[in-house]
Amino acid sequence: MLRLIISRLLISIVTLLGVSIVIFAGTEVLPGDIAQIILGTNATPEGLAAIRDNLGLNEPAHIRYFEWLWNFVRGDFGSSLAANAFGNASSINQEIALRLGNTVALAGAAVLLAAIPGILLGVFAAIRPKHLINRVVNTTSVISVSLPDFFIAYVFIAVFSVQLGIFPSVSNVNADMHLAERLHRMALPVLTLVVINFAYILRLTRATIADILSRPYIEMAVLKGLPTWRIVMQHALPNGLGPLANIVALSFAILIVGTVVLEVVFVYPGMGRYMVDAVSRRDVPVVQACSMIFASFFVGLNFLADLFAILVNPRLRYPK
Repeated sequence: MLRLIISRLLISIVTLLGVSIVIFAGTEVLPGDIAQIILGTNATPEGLAAIRDNLGLNEPAHIRYFEWLWNFVRGDFGSSLAANAFGNASSINQEIALRLGNTVALAGAAVLLAAIPGILLGVFAAIRPKHLINRVVNTTSVISVSLPDFFIAYVFIAVFSVQLGIFPSVSNVNADMHLAERLHRMALPVLTLVVINFAYILRLTRATIADILSRPYIEMAVLKGLPTWRIVMQHALPNGLGPLANIVALSFAILIVGTVVLEVVFVYPGMGRYMVDAVSRRDVPVVQACSMIFASFFVGLNFLADLFAILVNPRLRYPK
C-alpha cells in the first residue's frame, strides 16, 4: 500500500516537473516584449535595455527557470513585472490569495450541482438503456457537450439577463458581499459550468456502471434472482466507487482550468481572468504562476482520486 502511494506521488511530482518546463518554455516564446509594452511608442534602445536589466530579463533562460521553480516550490510566486516596472510593487501571492478562492468556489459549486444528478441519471441510464428518460437525457447531453462553453454562456446571458432580467450578466463579486448576493451574481457562470459538466459526468458514469453490470459476478447475481436495486447498491456501486471518484475529481480539475473563458465572459474576479489580463500585458511571472497552480490542482486531484480508488478497491493494491 505504501509503495503504491509513493509511486503515485513520484509520478505526480515528475508530471509537474515536466509541466513546469513546458510552461516556462511556452512563456519564453510568447510574442511581444514586456519592456516594449511598458514604454510604448516612447521606447528607446537605452530605455528598453534598462528595463530588461531592472526586471532581470537579461539572465540566461535556464538560470531564470531554476530560480523560478525554486521560488514556486517555496510558495513565492514573485511579483508582477508590469506593476514593478512602474514602481508599484504588486505581489502575485496577494493577488492569487484574493482570486483563487473565487475560482475554487465557482468550480466547486458547479461540480457539486452537476455530480449528484449526473451520477444518479448515469446509473439509471446504465440500468435502463431503452427508457424514454434515458434517451432524452442522452440527446440533451450530446448537445451540451457539442456546444462551446462561451456560446452557452452568451445564450444564458441573452435569456436570463437581457430577456428575463433574473440574473446579472456581470459576476463582479467581492469579499464584502452578503452570501445571498454573492450566490445571485455567481448563478449564471455556475449554471453554465453545470450544463457542461453534467453531460460529461453522466456519460462517463453510464459507461462505468454499464461495464460493471456486464461482469460475470453481476450475471451470477441476476441468475440467483436478486432484485435490481440490490445488485446495483451491493455489487455494482461499491465496485464503481473508485472510477466514480476519478470522474468527479477529474471534473473538478477540468472545471477549475475551464473557468478561464467563462471568467472573462462574466467579468468574474478569478484566476482565469487574472491570467488572461497578464497575457495581454505580457506579464510572464503571473502567467507562469497561474498556469502552475492550475496544473498542480489537476495533478493533485488526480492523485487523490487514485489514492481513494486504491483504498476502496483492494484489487488495485496487488497489481498483476
